Parts: sequence; structure tokens; C-alpha cells
Amino acid sequence: MLPTSRSPVLAVPFPVKQSMSRLVMKFGGTSVANLDLIRNVAAHVKREADAGHQVAVAVSAMAGKTNELVDWVQTMPQIAGQNAPFFDAREYDTVVASGEQVTAGLLAIALQSMGVEARSWLGWQIPVRTNGIHGSARIEEIDGSEIINRMGRGQVAVVAGFQGVGPDNRIATLGRGGSDTSAVGLAAAIKADRCDIYTDVDGVYTTDPRIEPKARRLSRISFEEMLEMASLGAKVLQVRSVELAKVHGVRIFVRSSFDDPQLIDSSPGSTPPGTLICDEDEIVEQQVVTGIAYAKDEAQISLRRVSDKPGVAAAVFGPLAEANVNVDMIVQNVSEDGSVTDMTFTVPDGDLEKAASVLEQARDEIGFEVLQSDPGMVKVSVIGVGMRSHAGVASTAFKSLSEHGVNIRAITTSEIKISILIDAAYAELAVRALHSVYGLDKE
Repeated sequence: MLPTSRSPVLAVPFPVKQSMSRLVMKFGGTSVANLDLIRNVAAHVKREADAGHQVAVAVSAMAGKTNELVDWVQTMPQIAGQNAPFFDAREYDTVVASGEQVTAGLLAIALQSMGVEARSWLGWQIPVRTNGIHGSARIEEIDGSEIINRMGRGQVAVVAGFQGVGPDNRIATLGRGGSDTSAVGLAAAIKADRCDIYTDVDGVYTTDPRIEPKARRLSRISFEEMLEMASLGAKVLQVRSVELAKVHGVRIFVRSSFDDPQLIDSSPGSTPPGTLICDEDEIVEQQVVTGIAYAKDEAQISLRRVSDKPGVAAAVFGPLAEANVNVDMIVQNVSEDGSVTDMTFTVPDGDLEKAASVLEQARDEIGFEVLQSDPGMVKVSVIGVGMRSHAGVASTAFKSLSEHGVNIRAITTSEIKISILIDAAYAELAVRALHSVYGLDKE
């Protein structure tokens, strides 16, 4: 069963040095985009099985397939003569979950053709139990007993990610990017030594290499840091999967599926290329700053001269929450006499028009005089667990940006993060400047 409390993390060198490890390998859509790539994935899986490891594999749909299936679902009501794109969420799940089912079956066939005993598994067959929110379900329980039994007999389990079975006994999908969550949940349920996430990059970098060529691949990063990186724009892992890994102590290893399977040493004690995401206690030398993340397409909203009275914040952010507008950075400045305040916050660029409309409708209740908005902002964040014990990290960032002529619109901080809102035109300059000032470009 999926543990209900955090499993202990062993503070041991990576990888676990034993004659046989229990591994979950996850392959995303770009890794299984066509039949040739699926065969390449099978070679990666065979390599681990041949090395003596017990292996389960979680797979996504082939690249672009889920988008195609979603489009079919959304188009069908119109073909049937219905103006509104209404569809039953349960049938939506039935359709879109089929992409992973195809991949799982094809990969099992590819493995069998290579002489590897393999069997495909759908979410309901394991089963992966979810709540009843079709289209964005959350995992509640995974029974890994039969998977463990089959793995112990030398069989590779190929599991369709992104899906489970709801309380109504129907297929339920986990939302976009849910295959990462499936893999981590499966790893927790079978008590795997590691969950290897294979993707189109070879690990987690100190920042986006497309912006800063001197960005370095991290050998290790803590769960907390990866959560911040993922939520602030890094696309390597889905946020929910990192949250689940942290709760259950599942060590994640991010690596590339495009490395030649024949050139990788999978024997016990080997160290493959990639980034280990683990408990902070496993990282001996903590850097003050681990990475620089950025998120594009932010919009800033400012409400000027708002009456400073109890309940005003609820009057502002309550309607926005009801309209499903995600509010991020919040800054409040109270006037000297305490009678009025200015409230500034950010929302996704795509939600700016909706947010402004919601606030205008609530103008009388909120009591603001002017609403100002600025689209095209970028949030740049400095992340590192070492910030807990080091002073001056924020001032270093502010000084560096000032020297490079970057104006700061808003600032928010947490225990291991500093986020700075700037104009989009300065995004790349700011990322490079901060990456350099904290020494992240040095070996």
C-alpha cells in the first residue's frame, strides 16, 4: 500500500550499494514519441533488468497524443450540434487515458521481443485508487503487492501512467503531467530504492542553459529546492510529483532517455549521469544558493488607495479565488496615517483580463480608487536551502540587479527563496547576473 506517513530516508551514498535494487523508471512523451524511441526505451529497461535490478516502468502517452485526444473530446459536442463544449468528465477520462494504455502495451511488446519478460498494467489493474475528481484526480492508495510479486519472479511491470480508478470504479486521470506523479506513487507503494525520471534533458541545472550557457548540472538537489524550482518555472518535473516524493521519502533521479543505453553502466555502485533529488540530510556540502529560476508571463495588478479596514484582503482575494485566478506575489503599503493602503499582486498574464473584471465588479465592496495593471512581467527567483543560515543573500541580489540597471517591481521572500518581479525585457540579463554573482557558473 502507499504509505500514509513519511517513509524514512537512508542517509547513504548514491546509489544504494547492494546486489539488487528495486527501481521505477518513468519515460515521458518525448521519450516514447514513436516506435523507434519506444524500442530505445526498451533497451534502457533491458539494461537495468540485465544488471539484476527489479524494474517497474511508468510511461506517458506518445508526444502530442494526449493533446489530440483532448481535442477530440472537446470537438465531439460541436459535431453533435451542441453549441457549448460540454462533455462528461468521466468519458473525458476514458478517452484521454487511452494514450498511456497504447504506450504501455507497445513497450511491453518491445521488451518481450528483446527476451525480457514483461507485462503491461493499467491503473485499475494494480489498482491505483484515486478520489472522484475526474480529470484532475489525486492518488489516495496504491496496492503494490502484485507488482512486487511479479517483479520478484523476474517480470518487468510496464504501468500506464496518468491514470487510476475512482470511487465510482471508473478510470480517473491525474491531470496534465500526472505520469510523474504515477511513477513516484508507484515507487512509494513498492518501496523502490529510487525513481528514475527519464526525460529530454540530462538532469537539473543551476538555471536554464538556453539563457546562461555556463549553467551547470547539479549532482544533487533537495526536495525543498526542487519544489521551488518546479513551481517557479523549471519544467523538468511536475510539482505534485516532487511533493509526493518529499512526503514519502522517494529519491528521484532525473536523467536523459537519449543517452546510448549501451554506454551506461548500471551495475551496483555505478554513478550514472543525472541529478538526484533527495532529502537535505543526504547533501553533505550545501551551497548557499542552488539555482536561479524564472517564470514568464506574469502580470502585476495594483489597487490604489484602498480603505485600510478589516476584511479588505478577503474582499480582494476571495472573488479572485472563486474565479480560479491564481494570485502570487502580494505587497501592501499602508499610508502614513493608516487610513488607506495600496495593494499590489501578480497573476498569470492570461488571467489578467478576468482578474481585472472580477475586481471591478467588487469595487464598491473593496473600496479602491484606481486599478492599474501591467502585463509582460517576469518573476526571477534565487533558491537555496543554504539561505537559512547565511545573511546577505538578498542584498547581494539587489545590488547586482542595480548594477545592471534592472528595476525591481516587487519582492517576496521565504526561508529558502527570494522572488523578484521585473520587466520582461530584463529577464535574461537578470538571470545571468544573479547566476554569476552567486558563483553558480564556477566548477
